[in-house]
Amino acid sequence: MFEFASPWFFLALPLPWLVRRFAPPYSGAARASLRVPFLDELEALPGAETLQPKLSHEWRLWLAVLAWVLLVTASARPQWLGDPVEQAVSGRDLLMAVDLSGSMEIADFKLGNQQVDRLTATKAVAGQFIERRVGDRIGLILFGDHAYLQAPLTFDRKTVHTLLDESAIGLAGEKTAIGDAIGLAVKRLRDNPENQRVLILLTDGANTAGVVSPLQAAELAAREKLKIYSIGVGADVMLVRDFFGTRRVNPSSDLDEDTMRALADKTGGRYFRARDTAELGQIYQLLDELEPAVKEQRSYRPREELFPWFLGVALLIAAGLLQWGAVKT
Repeated sequence: MFEFASPWFFLALPLPWLVRRFAPPYSGAARASLRVPFLDELEALPGAETLQPKLSHEWRLWLAVLAWVLLVTASARPQWLGDPVEQAVSGRDLLMAVDLSGSMEIADFKLGNQQVDRLTATKAVAGQFIERRVGDRIGLILFGDHAYLQAPLTFDRKTVHTLLDESAIGLAGEKTAIGDAIGLAVKRLRDNPENQRVLILLTDGANTAGVVSPLQAAELAAREKLKIYSIGVGADVMLVRDFFGTRRVNPSSDLDEDTMRALADKTGGRYFRARDTAELGQIYQLLDELEPAVKEQRSYRPREELFPWFLGVALLIAAGLLQWGAVKT
C-alpha cells in the first residue's frame, strides 16, 4: 500500500502562485539587463543558434511546476507499506545463572560420542534453549566465588549465547556462591512485573562461598515473587581408572539436592536432576512448556521510503532549468 507520512506538506503546493500573485514585482530586473546593440549581427553568425535556449518559455514553466510538485511530494515522505509481519511479544524476563566453579570441569557427560565436561554440555543444551526463546528478554549470571551479571536482560539472544559460549571454568573463582547468584537475580528483576520474574539456576555442588546463604536468598526471592527453577547437574556413576584398576565413583556426591529442592519449593518453581546430556535437554524443553515464550502476537508493516526518487528527479529538472536559463513569467 502507498501512503504519505507527512501529507500536510501538500499545503505548500500553491506557494509559488501566491508569491507571484501577491508579492510586489522585482524592480531591479531592468537595471540588471545588458543592452547589446549588435545582437542582430551575433544572431546571424554561423552556430549562433547554440546561444538560444533550446526550450520554449512554456516548456520551461511547466518543468518548473513539475519540479516544485516533485519537491513537495518528496517532503510529504511517500512510503510503500509491505505485507503485515507477525512479531512475538515477550511473556517473560528470564535470567540464567550458570555455575563456573572448579567441579564443572568433571567430564561425566557425553556430547555425541565424545566425553565432555559439565560446562561444555551445559553450553550446548542451554544455548539451544536460548535460541528457542524468540521474543523473550534473556539475561546471564555467572557465579563461582562471587556472582557476576555477564549479560543484562536483552532481546539480543545471539549475544547472550555468545557470552555463555565464551565463559570458562574458574572465571568467577573455584567455589560456589549460590546464594549470591540468587540475590543478584532478585536485584535485577525487582522492578519487573511479578509474572515475569524467572531464574533458572544450574549448579553441580553445594554453597561454599558468598555472603548470603541459599535459603536466605530464596526467602527474599519468594517475597519478591521471583520463581526459581533449579537444576542439579552431574552423573551418579563414573568409572575412574587409577593405579589399582577401574573403580566406580559418584562424581555428584557434593551436590546439595535438599537445598536445591528447597529453593524451588519456597519460590513456586521446580527442581530438576540432570545426570546426562539427554536429561538436561529434556529439562530445558520442559522449561519451555512451563514458561511459554510468547505472551501475545503483534504485527507490523515494513516501510520503504520513496522520497529519494522524487527528490532526485526534482533536482535533475532544477539543474536543467539552471542550464537553460531562468523561467520568464
